Amino acid sequence: MSKRRRKVLPKEPVHCEIETLSHDGRGIARAEGKTQFVDGALPGETVMAKMVGTRSRFDELRTTEVLNAAPERQQPPCDFADLCGGCSLQHMSADAQIRFKENTLREHFAHFGGIEPEHWVAPMRSPDSLGYRRKARLGVRYVKARESVLVGFREKRNSFLTDIDRCVVLDPRIGERIQPLRELLHGMVAFDRIAQVEVACGDDLAAMVFRNMDELVPEDRDKLIAFGQAHDLHIYLQPKGPDTVHRIWPESRGRDDERLTYRMDEFDLTMAFHPMDFTQVNAGINRDMVHRAVEWLDVQPGERVLDLFCGLGNFTLPLARKGAQVVGVEGDEAMVVRGRENARLNQLSNVEFFGADLHGDFTGQSWAKEGFDKILIDPPRSGAEDICKYLTAFGANRIVYVSCNPATLARDAGVMVQNGYRLVQAGVMDMFPHTTHVESIALFERKAR
Repeated sequence: MSKRRRKVLPKEPVHCEIETLSHDGRGIARAEGKTQFVDGALPGETVMAKMVGTRSRFDELRTTEVLNAAPERQQPPCDFADLCGGCSLQHMSADAQIRFKENTLREHFAHFGGIEPEHWVAPMRSPDSLGYRRKARLGVRYVKARESVLVGFREKRNSFLTDIDRCVVLDPRIGERIQPLRELLHGMVAFDRIAQVEVACGDDLAAMVFRNMDELVPEDRDKLIAFGQAHDLHIYLQPKGPDTVHRIWPESRGRDDERLTYRMDEFDLTMAFHPMDFTQVNAGINRDMVHRAVEWLDVQPGERVLDLFCGLGNFTLPLARKGAQVVGVEGDEAMVVRGRENARLNQLSNVEFFGADLHGDFTGQSWAKEGFDKILIDPPRSGAEDICKYLTAFGANRIVYVSCNPATLARDAGVMVQNGYRLVQAGVMDMFPHTTHVESIALFERKAR
């Protein structure tokens, strides 16, 4: 059987008139009835763009020259923005980015849920659009042809790593150390056996977790420790799965010692987390988001509050500070342990954490039988469609839904409305500036009977 020949793409750039933006931030043009998705182009612009891929129904292109710039265009703050897949909207002004994200949420509500909030709240702006990102997974690859090690994010729409020496959106404790990190890895015996580096930052400390595919020789361990000492970083190794992660600098006194922290001063809370734990990447937006969620729920002393997908207690403990009896539920047992740890750390006795399968009906669990006055839900990208179908069983008057995916929020909002709730208000939060990621928050209230 003969192999299908790959279509040869034209080498010369083509002329594109950009009409609008796709939800992934690419300009949309038309050519002879065919849709063109153009990286790096904005609505109203005329650009020259090189073809990088083609399908039967659409072509994919990358802008090479802007002939007529839109007012929203800006000079990207990063030298690698055109190629690196870590960001996709650096060429767009901050105001335009916010409008794009708000329009995305509006369109998803209309398309998937067929609904609209009674009130749109002003978008929550990030205090910092650069140096904000506290969590990331950096790829590592040795390029034999160049005899060099690359560290960073994948290029846009392919599996190659971008050749960068710094990253302006990462916390500077990490982003300004990409080049020294590359030099460190290049000088190790295991230069081609480190698969990735997880990075995590707390308020006072930052950590790197090296995924070493083979056991390191003592010389390599010493180099990693020296790097941590020189740059004030905690250094971890991950020889196999997540359970094998362990700290080598500073020397660990046990797993409970391996923690970073962040503060939420409004609630007088210190939150401890392991570098591999899920935490919000943008500390400023997280503080504002927690404030808004607690304010919208309007928790009163003595009320029972449920926090679903509670993680390490990011919302649970602030709600408990308001005097409510709070139950945090999480599918990941490690996070249940971390939540209890943080409750003890902050001397809170009016909060409990439980593990449960949050993809099934848990209304019969012992902790759920008394019902709840208020509910907060912060699900993964897949949303919580099944959960929303039986939340009415708890009798909550108010529900706050925090979302990292506007499509599943809109879908689930439709389910909530069908089950006796009003979508009172909603808005976007710029958790990931310069990207198309849309974080949002919505308030539901039980309809009067």
